[in-house]
Amino acid sequence: MSAVWAVPLVTMAVTQVTVLATSIYLHRALAHRSIHLRPLADITFRVVLWLTTGLCRRQWVAVHRKHHTFTDREGDPHSPQLLGFWRVQLFNVVHYMRAARDPKTLETFAPDIGPDRLDRVLFSRGVLGLGVGLSLLCAILGLWAGLLVGLLHAVLYVFVLLPLINALGHWHGSKNFDNTASNWRLVAWITGGEGLHNNHHAHPRAAKFSVRRSEFDPSWPIIRLLAAARLLVITGPPVTWTGDAARRSTPSY
Repeated sequence: MSAVWAVPLVTMAVTQVTVLATSIYLHRALAHRSIHLRPLADITFRVVLWLTTGLCRRQWVAVHRKHHTFTDREGDPHSPQLLGFWRVQLFNVVHYMRAARDPKTLETFAPDIGPDRLDRVLFSRGVLGLGVGLSLLCAILGLWAGLLVGLLHAVLYVFVLLPLINALGHWHGSKNFDNTASNWRLVAWITGGEGLHNNHHAHPRAAKFSVRRSEFDPSWPIIRLLAAARLLVITGPPVTWTGDAARRSTPSY
């Protein structure tokens, strides 16, 4: 395969794997405890995210839980209702880092997620993880193709897909439930189901984000497959779509 085709295809594959790992591991397993991962699955997701994002899991969980606690009101780290669509879409990483580096945020919203031995030895070294990941891309694709894939992946993940979930999901869109978040079904296809943001804010502990037949949560088939392989246990309650009654429901954050 020529580099002309390899670069976009590998970029899309790496970014989608990263998005799915973020949604399944950081979001559903850690932030909301809607699934419980067995050790093998847990380590696999941590390695994937270490190589592709370098994120600190405690910081991610704390910022996300703070967002749910103060959704679209003072204290929300990245609300387009407060900051405007473009400030969240273009500068979400700045707002995230500001909240993630606040010790009070970590102590208040993620007291249950402390560093373990693997964090202290390996996963806390995020820059190293990114360096290893980029080196693997260069070894497989060649120097310039690997560097280009790494750059494109960083742009897509950090400046396009992740901020789009909150910028668009709290700005405008369709609703199944009565809360300030919105659903974008097409966005859900490329964000591991995260575009179904209205559904998630109504039922944050649900492991499955889709509630209607016309909605698709790409993370859900993977979760079901891992559950069938006994690599995880689904602990969050199921959600049943009840039409008009659902629209009148009170969102639970």
